[in-house]
Amino acid sequence: MRVIDGMHRLLAALLRGRQTIEVELFDGTPEEAYLHAVKANVVHGLPLSQVDRRAAAARIIESHPHMSDRAIARASGLGAKTVAAIRRSSADAVPQLNTRVGRDGRVRPLNALEGRRRVVAVLAEHPDASLREVARLSGVSPATVSDVRRRLAAGESPLPSGTEPTELPGTERGGDGTQRAGSDSRSNQTFMDPVPVMEKLLRDPSLRHKEGGRQLLHLLRQNAVGVQDLMELSDAVPPHCRSLVINLAQHYRDAWQSFAEALDDSV
Repeated sequence: MRVIDGMHRLLAALLRGRQTIEVELFDGTPEEAYLHAVKANVVHGLPLSQVDRRAAAARIIESHPHMSDRAIARASGLGAKTVAAIRRSSADAVPQLNTRVGRDGRVRPLNALEGRRRVVAVLAEHPDASLREVARLSGVSPATVSDVRRRLAAGESPLPSGTEPTELPGTERGGDGTQRAGSDSRSNQTFMDPVPVMEKLLRDPSLRHKEGGRQLLHLLRQNAVGVQDLMELSDAVPPHCRSLVINLAQHYRDAWQSFAEALDDSV
């Protein structure tokens, strides 16, 4: 009978003299209840302070070491890089696992090299399999499969350049460790985590105190999604809507590109 979420609503009901209140029962361990409580308090009510969020993330890392940095970041309201730093500082108290569970519930290897090695093996065994089927069999994202398949088709190493050399079955020497995405000339681009960038912009008074600045922050906040997150959202697009979504995505891409070029020209 411990309240996980809704302390203030319960207190308000008591002050009004109510004898009962409608509740949603939670069935789980104390650690799961704590995770649920943190998630709830991040998205509504009085925002948690940065200290509270970091403390929450540290506790979740200890109780749920299998959760990915992005999953814990989303639960605690921090950036993935901040969570990764907290995890590193807690390395002695946290068991070291070979896989983690992402926000989509999928289990992925910590070592991206191992994931790409499995993609190469699966593609060799099932060359006609779809991206999603290879991703399912390999335990990686469809974006990684797409990148590996493109590199192999071009006669390149399936590993991004500039990483530590390691032998892969049927490939030249290479290495992995940097998150890459895409299937064109931009596939060698390293994508940043937008969350800490947005946190910095949201704290800037020169943006927050202007109408135009607030509008820009609103737009940027709506678009603050990582490449990996977009790849996961591709599952939600039904076949009959794909062409429409593709056209919109390309339109938004061109609009933001023009905006970036205009800013660059004004420097």
